[in-house]
Amino acid sequence: MFKVTPNPPDTPHEPADPIPSAANIMATPRKLSTMFIVNPELDTATLLAHACESLASANVMTLDLADRTQGTSRNTLLGIAQVILLGELAVNQALDRIDALG
Repeated sequence: MFKVTPNPPDTPHEPADPIPSAANIMATPRKLSTMFIVNPELDTATLLAHACESLASANVMTLDLADRTQGTSRNTLLGIAQVILLGELAVNQALDRIDALG
């Protein structure tokens, strides 16, 4: 049995979801998501203290994973842990400066 199909098809080919341009993305109003939100009323010292704790936790998790890894992946994880530690040190320095002002 032979099926007759037009070549090209009669319907114009349009992508189902065209990729939006950067201008369209920037023009789209942003909606605040309340799923993950930091309380805007928190003071800077509290925010920095939580950031410090998060960085310390990330550092411990990264070092724990590095202990169970070998080769170049271990070296990468140790490098990531060092970057996390540097961020933690910077946050601690900011906290020290805030304490000195108060």
